Amino acid sequence: MSITNEAPSLEQLPGTFLVSLDNYSAISLTGEEKTSYLQGQVTCDVNNSNDSNLLIGAHCNAKGKVFSAFRLINRNSAHLLIQPKASISNSITELKKFGVFAKVDIIPTDNLRFFALVGKQATTVLHDYFNQVPDSLTPVVQSDTTTLVYIAGQQARYLLIDESPVLESIINTLNLPTYDAKVWNLLEINEGFVQILDVSSGEYVPQMLNLQAIHGISFTKGCYLGQETVARMQYLGKNKRALYSLKTNLAQPLTNDDVIEKQLGENWRKAGDILISYQADNGQCYLQAILTSELGESTVLRIKSQPESRITIQTLPYSLVAE
Repeated sequence: MSITNEAPSLEQLPGTFLVSLDNYSAISLTGEEKTSYLQGQVTCDVNNSNDSNLLIGAHCNAKGKVFSAFRLINRNSAHLLIQPKASISNSITELKKFGVFAKVDIIPTDNLRFFALVGKQATTVLHDYFNQVPDSLTPVVQSDTTTLVYIAGQQARYLLIDESPVLESIINTLNLPTYDAKVWNLLEINEGFVQILDVSSGEYVPQMLNLQAIHGISFTKGCYLGQETVARMQYLGKNKRALYSLKTNLAQPLTNDDVIEKQLGENWRKAGDILISYQADNGQCYLQAILTSELGESTVLRIKSQPESRITIQTLPYSLVAE
């Protein structure tokens, strides 16, 4: 298995390809009280979780600030909170604080590896290898030891989850172009699915991350940590920020402390913070950022450290108003 370090733009990606998600892992919860315990900790309705569905949610602190945003599936009698490795440390520490009072075991899934299969022929490729393939109606399928997860979006995406030797055998058989994890960041930016890293953990409420727009918050479930703040943001209209997908061309790479500015007359003021970025080999830079939700179409944006840069706002594949 050969993983390329190339960084193509969205337009340069092949029709069907693989991504090695070495930057991804999951928090595993097992035990007889795993569901009831997790129900009181996260924004999604864990009581609705089963072996064939996929939930989106967030784990917040008592003030409603998000430690991690995840995709929740069941695998081998465990709840798995799939997310970037960079958000796991804070989240698992907080989950364990309260978990001592419940019959639940909370551990990182260091034994599992994650790959993504993406593109026009992804479904066909999986059908050639597996007897059953997940879809929008049945997003999670277990095939022997391998878990397959369908990720809804603008193009077909599937997660393949198993221990490393099994996955490597599958990947070698599929024989497709394979990219490293930064390409997954590009796809998540394009889909508007937030990527929480350690520096942004505990900084934003779920609505600032657009989770209300992708069914990542249940407003009908019982109490959970941070619920009061989340509900207040929703029903009193207090949230004034949102997650954006942005694009620009840069003369040089971003720095860790780069911020986005907006033009106000002849002056520039901070407009928001960058969560993650993806720098393509052709100079195109894709950004996921938190900005004011009241940006006008004519607002001029730039990277502060590169005054000549100009940022365009990309259309998200969903409405910012929850259904």
